[in-house]
Amino acid sequence: MSGGRLPDGVRSLLDIAHGIAVAGPYAAVVIGLGFLAVCGIAWRRALRVRGALAGRVRVETVPTSTFDPGEGEVRRWSQHLGRVSYAAGDIPDRGRAARLRYSAEHGRMHCYLEGPSYAQAVLTMPGFAEVEIRSGGSRSEVRPVRFSVPAPRRSRP
Repeated sequence: MSGGRLPDGVRSLLDIAHGIAVAGPYAAVVIGLGFLAVCGIAWRRALRVRGALAGRVRVETVPTSTFDPGEGEVRRWSQHLGRVSYAAGDIPDRGRAARLRYSAEHGRMHCYLEGPSYAQAVLTMPGFAEVEIRSGGSRSEVRPVRFSVPAPRRSRP
């Protein structure tokens, strides 16, 4: 080696390190902007889901006393429920799902079909021949079931 000349491998390594040092602040800005964009998209999605869940519609399904569906009717109704998701449009998955909710009041069981407001026309279409669809029930009438946290178990001495 003569007078301060570096080997080719070391010189390449130093050039790469210099390029990284120069690009570091710019890369930090790009990474920060990317992070802010991801946070903004997630926030917008959360607001859309919250709005879709707040504006859901509910219909009550009331079967007749002779209701006894066959396999074909059940398959057709499940395909009918699948259309609720398509009718909801571009709402995120959590807000576009159709849900069956059951409740018992005064010894009588009620079955509710709940979905996004965009799919109200699909929800009110009858799925079975012997089931009446009643719309107009408010969503607030269905109260969620809450379970208390059980007390910790005591070990035997």
